[in-house]
Amino acid sequence: MSHTNLPPVSETQTAQPHPETVDLSNQVVGVLGGTGPQGRGLSYRLARAGMRVIIGSRTTDRAQAAAAEIGMGVIGLDNAQTAKRSDIVIVTVPWDGHDTTLESLREELASKLVIDTVNPLGFDSKGAYAIRPPEGSAAEQAAALLPDSRVTAAFHHLSAVLLMDPQIEAIETDVLVLGDSRADTDTVLALADCIPGMRGVFAGRLRNAHQVEGLVANLISINRRYKAHAGLRITDV
Repeated sequence: MSHTNLPPVSETQTAQPHPETVDLSNQVVGVLGGTGPQGRGLSYRLARAGMRVIIGSRTTDRAQAAAAEIGMGVIGLDNAQTAKRSDIVIVTVPWDGHDTTLESLREELASKLVIDTVNPLGFDSKGAYAIRPPEGSAAEQAAALLPDSRVTAAFHHLSAVLLMDPQIEAIETDVLVLGDSRADTDTVLALADCIPGMRGVFAGRLRNAHQVEGLVANLISINRRYKAHAGLRITDV
């Protein structure tokens, strides 16, 4: 794809490629729903790590305002243009708009590597609980809606508060990565690895995404009880 008019990666903001085979240096990352807390936080961390980032939103004005707040060469476009101009697209839209957003962008997302971060959750007087979509998970719903895209799942368990805090140099957590293509999951692992403190860990095929998405309900309970911003660490790997 053409990267005309996209900001160059500066010498002081060079993304570190995966140590084995993945080179991210020429990749553009688009974040759909990037004006929300999670999308904005991921955009900030990826830009800080040296990636070229586009924030997407339903309106260009909102995307540009969020991009201006982050700086570091981040630009803001509407969701359709973000999908078109990105190599890797991270989905951070709210669950209740997940299906309609992706269905409307099927053409723009064709052939793209899509990383679904969405957690289908409900809330009642007892707290958060996991919802199981008919397809099995948000990631599997994305795969069904985007048959011409390469759908993976990752970045579910990150605190938006920590992601957006400029005083925090490293986000100390593991990122569980799921997908059916080794090449695609290796790229997502490398993307997680480029953020200081994060480590990508392969966690199975896309059919296992429901357990990973649903675990966020447990983390919310942990955070409320202990007044924390809990993440995950996988031992012995």
